[in-house]
Amino acid sequence: MNINKLLLGFFVFISATLPVAAHQAKYAAPLLGSSEAPANASPATGSVLITIDFDLVTMRVEANFSGLLGNTTAAHIHCCTDPGTNVGVATQLPSFIGFPLGVTAGTYDHTFDMALASSYNPTFVINHGGLVSTAFNDLVLGLDAGKAYFNLHTNLFPGGEIRGLLSPVPEPGSYAMLLAGLLILAVCTRHIRRAAV
Repeated sequence: MNINKLLLGFFVFISATLPVAAHQAKYAAPLLGSSEAPANASPATGSVLITIDFDLVTMRVEANFSGLLGNTTAAHIHCCTDPGTNVGVATQLPSFIGFPLGVTAGTYDHTFDMALASSYNPTFVINHGGLVSTAFNDLVLGLDAGKAYFNLHTNLFPGGEIRGLLSPVPEPGSYAMLLAGLLILAVCTRHIRRAAV
């Protein structure tokens, strides 16, 4: 069989079976007291998933938490600093709109229009070029670099009871493309070996 036909057939198969990639990026983190700076001994736990949609210019925040020692007073994303240090708030103040306040456990799911100035801390916008577009770009760069964290504040821990350093989540399509590339490499190597014999 002609190797060119084999490769063409393989590429057609892969392109037909892989989902269409959305222009999204996801970031996740576990929420723990030990991730605060300075760390605390809160037994609370939680998790957060941030989804940035570049086509719609939105940011979806999905979070859950339980076991807090204090009652929630605020939750937001801080950016941009090295892990283990503190920095100002990048998103809405004093807290994400609709975030459950005055509780020790809860869930949250909200999508923000990141083209609106109201989705940011005004100081973050000023310090990052003075435009919403530059603030959005810098927030995404901070998320990509692992320099942004989700912080949940309570009345007993005003600086934050649980925190999570947000890290990029690899897309399943990336793994599929890697496997496809390795398969093509294996086929080509086998063909070259046969031709050399």
